[in-house]
Amino acid sequence: MNVPSTRRPPHARRVRRSALAAALTAVLLAGAACSSKSEGSPGADGADGVRTGPGVSAGVIRLGALTDLSGPYATLGKSIVQAQQLWADETNADGGICGRDIRITVKDHGYDVQKAVSAYADLSTNVVALPQVVGSPVVAALLDDLQRDHMLTFPQAWSAALLGKDAVQVVGTTYDVDMLAAVDYLTRAKKLGKGDTLGHVYFEGDYGANALEGSTWAAERAGMKVVGQKVKATDTDLSAQVTALRKEGVKALLISAGPAQTASLAGVAAARGLKVPIVSSAPGFAPQLLKTPAAKALEGMLHVVGAAPAVSADIPGVKRMVAAYGKKYPGAVVDSGVLSGYNAAQLMGADLKKACRKGSLDRADVVAAHRTQKNLDTGLGTPQDFSDKALPASLKTYVLKPDPDAVGGLVNEEDAHEAPDVRAYLASRH
Repeated sequence: MNVPSTRRPPHARRVRRSALAAALTAVLLAGAACSSKSEGSPGADGADGVRTGPGVSAGVIRLGALTDLSGPYATLGKSIVQAQQLWADETNADGGICGRDIRITVKDHGYDVQKAVSAYADLSTNVVALPQVVGSPVVAALLDDLQRDHMLTFPQAWSAALLGKDAVQVVGTTYDVDMLAAVDYLTRAKKLGKGDTLGHVYFEGDYGANALEGSTWAAERAGMKVVGQKVKATDTDLSAQVTALRKEGVKALLISAGPAQTASLAGVAAARGLKVPIVSSAPGFAPQLLKTPAAKALEGMLHVVGAAPAVSADIPGVKRMVAAYGKKYPGAVVDSGVLSGYNAAQLMGADLKKACRKGSLDRADVVAAHRTQKNLDTGLGTPQDFSDKALPASLKTYVLKPDPDAVGGLVNEEDAHEAPDVRAYLASRH
C-alpha cells in the first residue's frame, strides 16, 4: 500500500517562505508606524506601541472619582459626576482617547475621610487617574498615597496647601487668591475703605484657613482689619456669629463655607439690620438657595468669586456644555459643579491625549505629560498653566452675582481678571 508523502515539494516550501517573509515585513512596517505615532517610546508594551499601566488596557482607559453623593456637598457631587460622565460619553462617541474608551468608576465617601481612604484603596489598583476628588480634608488625607502612586488627581478643592505636588493639580485659583480678589472688588466698589473692619466666616480646616490667609493679607495691605468667625459644616444657624460681627462694626462680610452657611449668614444679617455686602467663595453658593427664605437677602447682598464663569455666561464653550448637559439630564439643575466637573474632565482628556502622543499611558508618564501643559484652554474659562506645581494654575478671578432668572442662578458681574496684589502676595509666600 502506497502512503502519500506529507512533505511539500520544493516549490511549495519556497512559496511558503516568501509568504512568511512578506508577513514579517508587514508586521515590522506596522510596528515602525506605531513607534512613530508614539514618538518612539522605548519599551512600549501595548499592541499599538503605547506603554500601559494600571487602569489601561488595549481597549479601555479607566478613571476614578471619589465624591460626595450623600453628605453636605451631595448636590455638588452629583453635578460633577454627571458632567464628567457626559464628557466620557461624548469622548467615546468621538472615538475615545488613544483608541480606547473612557470608563469612570465612582465611589461615594459622603464627606467622611475614613470612608474616602477605604474607597481609594479599593479604587486605586485599577484606574490611571482621578479627575474628581471632592473635599479638602479628603485630598489632604490622601496626599501621600496619590504621590506614591503617581495618581494624577484634580481635586474639587482649592486650598493652597495642595500645591507643590507633582500628581495633585488644583485647577484654577486657590481660596486665598479668591479672597484677595474679593477684598479688591469691595475696595474698588467703594464698599470698604482704609480703617474699616471686615468680617470673615470660614470653615475649620484647609478650606477656611487658606481663605482667611488671603483675606487677612489683603486687608492688612489695604489698611483694614479682619475679624474671623470659624464654623463647622454642621453649623447651619449663624445667629451667634452675626451677633459677634455686628458688635465689631463690620462694613462687609466674606464667607468661605458651604451653601447652608451662606444662606444663614445672609438671612440672619438682613433680619438683624446688618445689611452689608457679602462675598462668598465659589463652594459657598448653590442655585437652590434662591428658592429658600434667604433668597431676597442673597440677591441684594451677595457676590461670588472664583476661577470659573457663571454657567449662564455668553461663552461658546459654556453654552455648548449647558445645552448638552440639559439634553442628557433633562430637568437637572445646571450649577457650578457642572462646569467645574466638565472642565476638569476636558483637562484630564487633554493630558491623556498628550501622554498617548508621547507613547505611554503609564501613570507616571501621564503626570509628566500634564506638567508640560503651559496654556491649556478648554474654552470654559481661563487658560491653565500646569508647568509650575508650586503656583495656582490661574491667577484670574471672576466676580458673579445672584440672578434667579439665570441658568445656574448666577451671572457674570466682572469677567476674569487678576487682582493687582496677587503676584506680590504669592511672592511673599515663597
